[in-house]
Amino acid sequence: MPVSELTLPGATPPLHERKFVIQYHETDQYGFVRHVALLNFMQTAGVEHAALMNVSVAALRKNGCTWVLSRVHLTMERYLRGGDVITIRTWPASRIPFFTVRDFELCTGDGSVIGRATTSWAVLHMKSRRPVRLDEVLPEFTLIPRRAIDDDFSTLPTLEVPEHELVLPVLRGDLDSNRHVNNTVYGAWALETIPDEVDRDFRLASLEIGFRAEALYGDVIRSRIMRSPELPCCFIHRIENAADGRELARLRTRWVLKS
Repeated sequence: MPVSELTLPGATPPLHERKFVIQYHETDQYGFVRHVALLNFMQTAGVEHAALMNVSVAALRKNGCTWVLSRVHLTMERYLRGGDVITIRTWPASRIPFFTVRDFELCTGDGSVIGRATTSWAVLHMKSRRPVRLDEVLPEFTLIPRRAIDDDFSTLPTLEVPEHELVLPVLRGDLDSNRHVNNTVYGAWALETIPDEVDRDFRLASLEIGFRAEALYGDVIRSRIMRSPELPCCFIHRIENAADGRELARLRTRWVLKS
């Protein structure tokens, strides 16, 4: 991948790669890697690269700030199995006053791209819980202005009439170092509501998540689902606080028949 003219002299390489061997506990009942595992692989690769760029969570906390994930859009062409090697490539694609975009390619051991993802991040002040301008707390860093998925992160559709719902507690194991629910958990909550016949006969081709509020230990969440009225085999999801109905995340999943 060529580095653009936005490369800074002496800067950390803008493209970071991380290999993972898919473990048995990271596969589903059909033997394929779980979507949560893919999100965790992406998170690990992004965290490593952020540390190399001196923009890690630890670095931000020195200024009373932390990273928060705003959007995720993951697409998969096919899935690997336990024992396979998957390579995650990641790079920062853009930076504007309040958001930066980090993109990903998910590759087989021979380098073939089987998945792509784009994510949008903001920096939050930990006391005020308000976003801050990136140039106030982050150093300059190198960009590769190429998008893995061309997504402008327009607002995801609203769930109107739920067809099914599931109530779940927030467990300690769901939390991250910011003491709120890790972003990878929301996708798992949403996928638990997928109809059995869809889970059996279809594979997930696209997962989009828009994060809207935090969930904390002790909360109880409600995961709701409805079929999209606009697209075939597409579902709209809503994760909400079961106590007050506050929307925590909005999701959209698209499915295709298994080959």
